Amino acid sequence: MSILGAVIVPHPPLIIPAVGRGREQEVQATIDAYRAAAKQVADWEPEVLIVTSPHQVMYADYFHISPGRGATGDMSAFGASETKMVVEYDAPLRDEIIRCGEAAGLQVGTLGQRDPYLDHGTFVPLYFMREAGVDCPILRIGLSGFSPLDHYRLGQCIAQAVENLGRRAVFVASGDLSHKLKDDGPYGFAPEGPEFDRQVTEAMAAGDFLRFLTIDPVLCDQAAECGLRSFQIMAGALDGQAVEAKLFSYEGVTGVGYGVAIFAVTGPDDDRRFGEQCAELERARLAEKKASEDPWVKLARLSLETFVKTGERLDQLPKGLPDEMTGQAAGAFVSLHARGQLRGCIGTTGPTTESVAWEIVQNAVSACARDPRFPPVTISELDSLEYSVDVLGQPEPIVSPAELDVKKYGVIVSCGGRRGLLLPDLEGVDTVEQQIDIARQKGGISAREKYTLERFEVVRHT
Repeated sequence: MSILGAVIVPHPPLIIPAVGRGREQEVQATIDAYRAAAKQVADWEPEVLIVTSPHQVMYADYFHISPGRGATGDMSAFGASETKMVVEYDAPLRDEIIRCGEAAGLQVGTLGQRDPYLDHGTFVPLYFMREAGVDCPILRIGLSGFSPLDHYRLGQCIAQAVENLGRRAVFVASGDLSHKLKDDGPYGFAPEGPEFDRQVTEAMAAGDFLRFLTIDPVLCDQAAECGLRSFQIMAGALDGQAVEAKLFSYEGVTGVGYGVAIFAVTGPDDDRRFGEQCAELERARLAEKKASEDPWVKLARLSLETFVKTGERLDQLPKGLPDEMTGQAAGAFVSLHARGQLRGCIGTTGPTTESVAWEIVQNAVSACARDPRFPPVTISELDSLEYSVDVLGQPEPIVSPAELDVKKYGVIVSCGGRRGLLLPDLEGVDTVEQQIDIARQKGGISAREKYTLERFEVVRHT
C-alpha cells in the first residue's frame, strides 16, 4: 500500500477543552475543521499514523525518529494533567524508514532522544484522532535544519518504506503557521506574518506543494512560522501522487495562524514530482547568479572550491583582477549561504595580508572550514553555495548609538581585549539596539559592562 492521504493540522493546546476551559470557543472554526479532518482519517482506516512535529526532538543536522516501543504524554504543562495518552510505535516501519533514508544519503535515525514524552505538537492531533476513533500505532518524526529538498526527500523515503511493508498509512503534518499576526498576540505583529499565511493557505487549498519548497526563507523567518518543514516532509510522502485538496479552515484570531487541510490520494501523477521541479528551479537560479558574480565573489568561490577539493590553499592569484583588489589592503568578510540559510561567515576587521585579494582568499577558506557554528563545507555542497564579500572601510570611534545606521554602518563593540563585530544591512537586524546587542554578545560582553563603539562602512559584493 502507499500513503492513503494526509492532513495538515495545527497544535494549539487551547483547543483541548480541559486546557481551554471555555477559551477554545475563540477558535471554534479550527475545532470544527479538526473534527472533520479526523473523521476523514478514520474513514481511511489507517494501520499507522506518521506524525511530524516541530516540537519533537529537532537537530540541525539529523532527522530524529522516536525510539522504543511507544510513549506516554499528558497536558500537565498546560494545566490539564488529567488529559493523558499512551501510544504504540510501529517499530518495523520505523526501521524501514531509517534504512531507506540512509540509502538515500540522509542523516536519520533514533539517536539523541532528550525527552521520551509526547510533545504537544503530537499530542493535540492525536487527541482529535482518538476522539474520531483512530487508535492505531504511530511514528513520531522531528524536523531538522536541513534544506526543504532534504525534508521532501525524507518524505519520499517514508512513502517508500510504507510501500515496502504494505502499510495503510496516513500522514499527519502538525504545524502552526505564522506567530506574528496581531499586535496583541503572544509574538507581536510583522507584515510578513499575514503574507506567509496567505501564500501557504493558498498552496494548501490548491494542493500546490511546490510552493511549500520554494517560499522565500526570509519571509519564513520574519513570519516566525513553525510548520512549513512538516508540510515539506508531507509533500515528499505524496511525491508523484494526485490529490484531492481541501482547506477546511484558517484562523488567526489569537495572533497565530491555524490551518486545517486534507489531501486525499486519488492516483499516480508524474507531473507532481515537486522535488525534481524544485531542484531544477534551484539549479537554474544558482547558475544565473554564478554567471553574474563579480571578481571579488569569483575569487572567494575559487579559493573555497580549491581548498575543499584539494585540501590546499590557492597559491597564486588569477590574472586580470582589478587594481582595487590587488593594489590596496583592507579587512574583508566572506559569507556563505545555502538555500537561504547562513553556512559560514569569517572575516578580518583590518588588513592582515598584502591586499584585499589575498584577504578574500584566506577568509573564504576560514568561512568554509573554521566557522565554529558549522561543520566544514563538503564537496557535495559546493554547487548550492552562494557567496558575498564585504570589504571593510576604516573603523571610526563613535560616542553614541545615535551615530549608527543599521543599513549603512557596521558596528564594533569593545571592552578590554574583547571585541564583537556585526556587518551592516543584515536580514533580521532592523534596529540599532539589535545590532549592538548581537555584536556585544558575539564579543562575550555583558550588557552591564562599559564598552566602546566603532562604526565602519562596507562595500558589499554578491
